[in-house]
Amino acid sequence: MEETPLFPGESIKATVKDVMYICPFMGAVSGSLTVTDFKMYFKNVERDPKFVLDVPLGVISRVEKIGAQSHGDNSCGIEIVCKDMRNLRLAYKQEEQSKLGIFENLNKLAFPLSNGQTLFAFNYKEKFPTNGWKVYDPVSEYKRQGLPNESWKISKVNSNYELCDTYPAVIVVPTSVKDADLSKVAAFRAKGRVPVLSWIHPESQATITRCSQPLVGPNDKRCKEDEKYLQTIMDANAQSHKLIIFDARQNSVADTNKAKGGGFESESAYPNAELVFLEIHNIHVMRESLRKLKEIVYPSIDEARWLSNVDGTHWLEYIRMLLAGAVRIADKIECGKTSVVVHCSDGWDRTAQLTSLAMLMLDSYYRTIKGFEALIEKEWISFGHRFALRVGHGNDNHADADRSPIFLQFIDCVWQMTRQVRNFKYISDLKVED
Repeated sequence: MEETPLFPGESIKATVKDVMYICPFMGAVSGSLTVTDFKMYFKNVERDPKFVLDVPLGVISRVEKIGAQSHGDNSCGIEIVCKDMRNLRLAYKQEEQSKLGIFENLNKLAFPLSNGQTLFAFNYKEKFPTNGWKVYDPVSEYKRQGLPNESWKISKVNSNYELCDTYPAVIVVPTSVKDADLSKVAAFRAKGRVPVLSWIHPESQATITRCSQPLVGPNDKRCKEDEKYLQTIMDANAQSHKLIIFDARQNSVADTNKAKGGGFESESAYPNAELVFLEIHNIHVMRESLRKLKEIVYPSIDEARWLSNVDGTHWLEYIRMLLAGAVRIADKIECGKTSVVVHCSDGWDRTAQLTSLAMLMLDSYYRTIKGFEALIEKEWISFGHRFALRVGHGNDNHADADRSPIFLQFIDCVWQMTRQVRNFKYISDLKVED
């Protein structure tokens, strides 16, 4: 029997020889099941070509016991709900379950953080010729953009993450802003996420800055340092005497947040600013949209109702809204030569989607492999997108309300852009090798 392929550092935890995979497309397939600390590996070598089901444990969202009486001696069964839209069903003999604890092993290994274990990444031993930790260097990236300059400085005020613990150590802020004033701005912004520069236009000097919502609350609290700070951002661009604030949220939701202590910038407090709501729904709506999408694509597709079923998920509608929002941002920068501020509530979900998509549109560097890597490291990882929480890495709480396909939506948006705009240099290169 062929051995299970293993990565350096990967180890086998359990193997069961007599297992049935209940495939929704080809029926029952018998074979062996191997569970490692990285993957679930099912194979049937009698078929030609051989049948292999290779599922990384990180893809698993939930493992449930099910009855399997209809498959002869295989009286035990499990259903594996995956994050990639598949639902996998396996049947096996009762004695195999008793002897090897397949269900228990899968539950323990698929959700290591819920069981006091570490993710496999920390046991991975492969050596690479390139140090991936150095793919993105913030100072080098800002210098590529022509920074620092007379209006903007590269600051290490957050080097100990005391200003904002979800921001990078290196940030770009207006040259004239003092650290003491920056601290007051941080106190007025949710999670301390002050407006900082993401990108600057090489000719007009119009900028994309990102932040979180202001904490104006129901009493319309004001912060003179924050108001002056945004005025300084506008003044740094001599091409325009206006600042556009793109609030990704729905207006009604922003009003609700205001009643809870959050809110948005009033044009009376920020007289040279124009506030635009992009009306993009929250993480809970996006999660439900993905659930509906999964229902219509797996295990079968109703061809006769395909278009109406897709429409009912609203998935493509939400993708369109994100792309339309990014286009509006890019248009204000490129054609309007006007600086923009982008935020949602906390500034780490919709904000990251919008700034990174707009930067892809504006800067050809981000449309290369190295540039795309830098973009994700910069706008997503370094600025605190909650990958583990949104995806549920190693966590068995399938119903966690914090899960949401935020990064998946971004990737879908990028794919849509590659279909419409052909000068993405990494189209044919950025893929997973077989």
